[in-house]
Amino acid sequence: MHLPSHTELQKIMRLMRSIVFPEYYPNRDFSDQILRGLLYSQLSTVMCKSCSDSNAACIGQTADAFISALPELQRLLLTDVQAALHNDPAVTDEAEVILCYPFVTAMLYHRTAHCLLQLGVPLLPRMLSEMAHSETGIDIHPAATIGEYFCIDHGTGVVIGATTIIGNHVMLYQGVTLGARNFTYDRNGHPLDLPRHPIIQDHVTVYSNTSILGRVTIGHDTVVGGNVWLTHDVPPHSRVMQQRAIQSPGFSDGDGI
Repeated sequence: MHLPSHTELQKIMRLMRSIVFPEYYPNRDFSDQILRGLLYSQLSTVMCKSCSDSNAACIGQTADAFISALPELQRLLLTDVQAALHNDPAVTDEAEVILCYPFVTAMLYHRTAHCLLQLGVPLLPRMLSEMAHSETGIDIHPAATIGEYFCIDHGTGVVIGATTIIGNHVMLYQGVTLGARNFTYDRNGHPLDLPRHPIIQDHVTVYSNTSILGRVTIGHDTVVGGNVWLTHDVPPHSRVMQQRAIQSPGFSDGDGI
C-alpha cells in the first residue's frame, strides 16, 4: 500500500514557508513545478483510489488548483502577521513575528490544510494539522474556517474544533478551547458531523484558558476574559468575565475539592 509520507509533506511545507515569506526563508530550489510535483506525488496516495489510471486527471487538476490558490494563501498569512504586530506590544518588527511566533507556523499549516480540504483532498489536511500540533502545541482542525488578521498570542494549548467559524480581527490567548459541548448520534450510535463548535464574529478577543463550547455565537467587538466556561450566545459589544471565586474554609484529612 502506498501511503502519504511525513517527510514529503515536510518538504512541501518548507516550500510553502518560502513562498509566503521569501525574504525570511529564501529557497533557491523553489519553483511552482517543484511544489506541484511534490504535491502531486502525495495526492496520488490518497485520491482516486477507484481509478485504474494512477495518473488520473483529477489529481493534476487538484494540484493546479492549489498552485492557483497560493497568492490568496500568502495574502491571508501576511494579514495574520500584521495582526500580531497590531495586538502585541512586545513585538519589535515583522521579522520577530515571522521567525519566532509559533502561531505563524500553526496558521501556515492550517491555511494550507484548509485549502486542500476545500479541494476535496482526504487525509493529508489532517496529517498537516497534527504536524503543526506537534510542533507548536496549537491544535486547529483543518475544517475550521478562520478569517483575516487572526492572531494567537503564546499559543500553547489552543484547540479549535472542526466546525468553528472565526471572523476577521480575532485574537486568542493560550489555552483557549473552541470546542463541542455534546454530540448528536444516528440510530446506530455513531456521532453525526453536525455544526457543534462556536461562531466567533469579528473583532473578538478571548483571554487565556477560556472554553467556549457548543454552537454558540460570540457577537462582534466582544471581550471574553480568562478562565471562563461559556456555553451560551453573547451579544455584540459584550464583556464577559469569570464569576467571583468561592472560598472554602479548608479541608479535613482525606477530603478533596
